[in-house]
Amino acid sequence: MNILAIKPGPKPKKDDGSLDKRRRVTPDKKKDYPPLKKHDHKKGD
Repeated sequence: MNILAIKPGPKPKKDDGSLDKRRRVTPDKKKDYPPLKKHDHKKGD
């Protein structure tokens, strides 16, 4: 089974050079998304 993760890296830009907003959460919609769970990083991460 392959697990496909979200790609890291720069956000896509539109043809005119401005940022593509489709992958962003706007401030007025942010309340609809729960915060991330607290987690610990291993040394070196």
